[in-house]
Amino acid sequence: MNAPLQTSVAFSEGTGLLIAIAIGFFFGLFLERGGLGNPHRLIGVFYLTDFTVPKVMFTAILVAASGLYLLSDLGLLDIGMVRFVPTFFWPQIAGGLLFGVGYVLSGYCPGTSVAGLASGRVDALVTMAGMAAGSFVFAAFYPYIEGFYLSSNMDGLTLQQAAGTGHWSIIALLCVAAAAMFYFLERRERRR
Repeated sequence: MNAPLQTSVAFSEGTGLLIAIAIGFFFGLFLERGGLGNPHRLIGVFYLTDFTVPKVMFTAILVAASGLYLLSDLGLLDIGMVRFVPTFFWPQIAGGLLFGVGYVLSGYCPGTSVAGLASGRVDALVTMAGMAAGSFVFAAFYPYIEGFYLSSNMDGLTLQQAAGTGHWSIIALLCVAAAAMFYFLERRERRR
């Protein structure tokens, strides 16, 4: 089975796995070095004291989206082979709320808990154990909530499809929104 980049760049499945491990390692390293393995910094956004997380996440989203579509436009990536997660509106709203509660209580999300554990934080291990337990509970109760879980299916609807415009228009709009958000967050941080 080909991956999106393997149509133009030939490497074996083993090499692809090694590349994925290297990317994961450096992703975790950069998270930790950026202070995103620290639960106090992570939940600072909820207390309106530290806005590092939204700035980093929006920057990462914009860089990734720009990179993917640039590679696609250059013919180096088959965007049709990139899997977009289907949208199930209400179940994902409910899941997002549950995720947010867990985030505030633990101070970690899944990726940052691994970064926190790598830097020796025991609370990150407790968070990971909680995520594993939550996964088992979800699996046990899935037959009872399957109807809700599969409700409000919007398939792989993207902002570009919903707006009926090109991908660069959406990316430009998101860049403007991110710049405005960064401006106001910086002003808020300076006032503290």
